[in-house]
Amino acid sequence: MITLHTLQKMRDTGEKIAVLTCYDASFASLLENAGVEILLVGDSLGMTLQGESTTLAVTLEQMIYHTRCVSRGAKKAFVIADLPFGSYQESPQQAYRSAAMLMAAGAHMVKLEGGRNMLETVVFLTGRGIPVCGHIGLQPQSVHQLGGYRVQGRDENSAAELHHDALALQQAGAGLLVLEAIPASLAQRISQELAIPTIGIGAGPDCSGQVLVLHDAIGIYGGKTPRFAKNFMAGSHSVQDAVSAYVQAVKAMSFPTPEHSF
Repeated sequence: MITLHTLQKMRDTGEKIAVLTCYDASFASLLENAGVEILLVGDSLGMTLQGESTTLAVTLEQMIYHTRCVSRGAKKAFVIADLPFGSYQESPQQAYRSAAMLMAAGAHMVKLEGGRNMLETVVFLTGRGIPVCGHIGLQPQSVHQLGGYRVQGRDENSAAELHHDALALQQAGAGLLVLEAIPASLAQRISQELAIPTIGIGAGPDCSGQVLVLHDAIGIYGGKTPRFAKNFMAGSHSVQDAVSAYVQAVKAMSFPTPEHSF
C-alpha cells in the first residue's frame, strides 16, 4: 500500500513518482499494475469524460462518484481527489464538508487550487486529519481570471509570488504540491527548496514526480492536446504497455523533455 510516507521517502531518495488521472475502477487496476503510484481523480473529467470546455461544470457529487469508483479498483495506489470548483472556496468549513465526503468515498488526500488565499483552508483541513495536495501555477478552475490556459511565472514578480506560495503552502501543512505550466527553472528551484514532494505537469523534469491526464497519455482525448503532453500509445501494443512506458520514462527522467517544458 502506497502512503504519503512512501511518497515522501521516494522524494527524499530521489525516486521519481508517476501520477496519472483516473476516473474508474478498471483503469485504476490497470494503472497501478503498470506501476503508477498516484491515481488522481481529477476534475479534468469534465473535459475528458463529459465534453465540457473547462473543469468548472464538475460537481462535488460527480467527484464523489468517480472517487468511489477509483477507490474500488485501486488496491495499493495512493488516491487523490480534486475538490471541484465552488466546493471549497467559500470558507474552510465548506472545504472541510466537501473534503470529508471525498475521503469517505475512498480518497487518501484532497487537492485544491490556490496559493496564499488557500492557506487558512489548508491549515483547517490538515488540522482535522485531511491530507492536502496544493496546486499552483496554471489553475484550471481560474482559467477565465487568468485569461486562458497560459504559462504562469514567466516574469520576475509572478515567479516570486509562486515561489512564496509554494513555501507558504508547505508551512500550512500541504503534503504534496502540483506545479502546472511554469518555467522549468522555477519548478526546479521550488522543488529543491521544499521538503515535500512536487508533482509537475508542464513544469520540467526536476519535480519529484510527473502527472498527465490519462486521455492525453494514451492519445484518446479529442480536444486540443497541451504542449506538455505526450501520447505514449505511439509504438505501444496495448494501453498497459503505454502506461508502463510512461512510468518508465518518468522514472528514467526521459520525460518530460525540453519540448514538453517551458
